[in-house]
Amino acid sequence: MKRFVSLLALIASLASARAAAPELVNGVLVIVNDNVITYKDVQNSIIPDLEFLERRFAGQPQAFEQRLRQLEKERLELLVENALILSEFNSNPRYQLPESYIESRINDDIRKYGDRLTMTKTLQAQGLTYEAYRKKVREKIILELMWRHHVPVDPLVSPAKIERYYEENKDKYRLSDQVKLRMIVLQKRPGGADPAALAKEINAKLAEGAPFDEMARIYSQGSQAANGGDWGWVEKNILRKELADTAFAMKPKDPAKTVDTPDAVYIMMVEDVKQEHVKSLVDVRDDIEAALKADENKKIREKWIAGLKKKAFVAYF
Repeated sequence: MKRFVSLLALIASLASARAAAPELVNGVLVIVNDNVITYKDVQNSIIPDLEFLERRFAGQPQAFEQRLRQLEKERLELLVENALILSEFNSNPRYQLPESYIESRINDDIRKYGDRLTMTKTLQAQGLTYEAYRKKVREKIILELMWRHHVPVDPLVSPAKIERYYEENKDKYRLSDQVKLRMIVLQKRPGGADPAALAKEINAKLAEGAPFDEMARIYSQGSQAANGGDWGWVEKNILRKELADTAFAMKPKDPAKTVDTPDAVYIMMVEDVKQEHVKSLVDVRDDIEAALKADENKKIREKWIAGLKKKAFVAYF
């Protein structure tokens, strides 16, 4: 009862603070039992990701802002989950964490820094006291152990379930016609050599028996030049229309064909052809199993967290 009253008092004080200071920089976002999650907690959790996001969405402020808001929501929910798990551990006497676990993890960190003094100075530079650091270590170990205990990393998926999924989702594994393609790309550049004349010279060498991959490495200006012009297996929709029409009309061992476009001349050779088909279960079994395991893991995780929420006091602001 006392705990419930104290929570009500905390909520009332937070509501009052919000009304008085709507521009509060470090406002409270969620209360989980006796734990308070603030805006600053969320921001601190995304700091390691900001540099990557800024690079990923450079020159795209709207997309950056959208992804940032999404990441903030994801991290807030993760912090809520962590608070629920820590509360469950601390309130249940059957859960115990030996001090030796914590000391062992701290000693591992000390070795990484070289010695305890260096680690302590580094923590101070980060604004962390040793006690706060030790608490973080303890909580991290608890979270690792609790997740491992309640949510299996490798849930069992039966062969029958894999086969049923394959039969019900065959269209996912359907491949269109494909050709195994090599290309020599000769760009049309102002003031540059005549690509049509160069293509004629290369074709003459190919007719005399010069290896296509060798010619590609020497002459091609395309992205796959270093790989002998090898594009691997490609579907029709990967290529521009004039290239696709030519490539998919060719057969393996046909002489190389030349296609002249406004921006480049292409010399094409088809090494092999695959007709439209559905990948066999043998080819996709591992992918299906991994997907089903991930799905099962997600369901178990969500069920566990939902159970913890039912037992806890959770208030969003």
